[in-house]
Amino acid sequence: MQNLKRVFWGSLAVLVLLWLVVEPQPFGPGSFFPLRERMVQLSGVLAIGCMSMAMILALRPRWPEAWLGGLDKMYRLHKWLGITALVTAIVHWLWASGPKWAVGLGWLARPERGARPTIENPIAAFLASLRGPAEGLGEWAFYGTVVLIALALIQVFPYRLFYKTHRLLAVAYLVLVFHAVTLMKFSYWMSPLGWIMGALLACGTWAAALALLRRIGAGRRVEGRITALRYYPGVRAIETEIEVPHGWPGHKPGQFAFATSDMSEGAHPYTIASCWHAEYPRITFITKELGDHTSRLRETLRVGQEVRVEGPYGCFTFDDDCSYQIWIGGGIGITPFVARMKQMTIPKDAPNCTVAQPVDLFHTTTDVDEEALGKLAADARSADVRLHVLVDARDGRLTGERIREAVPEWREASIWFCGPPAFGEALRRDFSAHGFPVEQRFHQELFAMR
Repeated sequence: MQNLKRVFWGSLAVLVLLWLVVEPQPFGPGSFFPLRERMVQLSGVLAIGCMSMAMILALRPRWPEAWLGGLDKMYRLHKWLGITALVTAIVHWLWASGPKWAVGLGWLARPERGARPTIENPIAAFLASLRGPAEGLGEWAFYGTVVLIALALIQVFPYRLFYKTHRLLAVAYLVLVFHAVTLMKFSYWMSPLGWIMGALLACGTWAAALALLRRIGAGRRVEGRITALRYYPGVRAIETEIEVPHGWPGHKPGQFAFATSDMSEGAHPYTIASCWHAEYPRITFITKELGDHTSRLRETLRVGQEVRVEGPYGCFTFDDDCSYQIWIGGGIGITPFVARMKQMTIPKDAPNCTVAQPVDLFHTTTDVDEEALGKLAADARSADVRLHVLVDARDGRLTGERIREAVPEWREASIWFCGPPAFGEALRRDFSAHGFPVEQRFHQELFAMR
């Protein structure tokens, strides 16, 4: 998370500092209207800059994954940038429109304007001729962006509709690029700020085009076929085995993939619940009925059905040099640990075999399915993992204190958590309060893609 915060705040700081280079006296001297013009420019730079970076991250690029901690963390940064773009765009709109309202109400006097100077640069003159359309289209694109980002943040808004409406942000973004290129102060383009903004707008435009053409992640897609389905009624979860005979590059336990079984619904991310065998090219997902789409999977999926899989993604891969590991799976968050335990049972001379540390696995759940728990216990025995199952109604809540009592070696261990975000944050704070280096050794998957 520290790297995410560094990138987020660092990006904002760079844009502001570059703007200060070209506007060294942001608050004066002069009357209100010159200040208004400078603030319109600054807020516009921040808004379109953040939106451009969010568009680039929407491509799911692989190169920043390792440093940012995986695609799940990158989506968190994408969300922060989207919210910041929304807030700064509103500020930009208020600086642009508010003084006009104040003049209309008689609160401000309209500044006297002399004859406009002749623009000698042909590019600047051409951009000036587009000012009217850029302002009008930009305002409508702003309204659309506000609505679309608000819908993306409303969790009760159905995913199938979010999938369709969120792509419209690419259209709004392209209009806002036209707005920004036309209305950004022409002298800015000759400075480092202009060079950085030009690069961001170019990359963002490319990302928007790929989004509209539905080509995001196209190079990482493979076609698969469902070979087996198993439903666990006690935990309301379905296990889906998919054969991917061609093109899948392999994956590590703890990674996830996007699966598409219904083109109208779009791709959904699922943690992979199996290790990879090239001679047995199959991927397993375990999906809990949590929303409208996942609740229908039991009726819509069938053996033999074709499924598109994209990935793998993520860095929740159990790689560290600690002498001990503590795994915590809350509810369906047990999935990555199932994949890791299956990998730990591979014979030592197999290509995908890895030497694992001693492990304590804590699985806390509100629902109980004896068959599912039996398979989990069998996997733990085969992998030589100490399993602790806590049913909330029977055993109470899992706390940091209970973990420390059960694992005396906790100070030398790394902790791998997958489950409800609030639960993970509570454990993180608890262990931090006891001197555990959470920034280095508390690994939490942020499995929320909107």
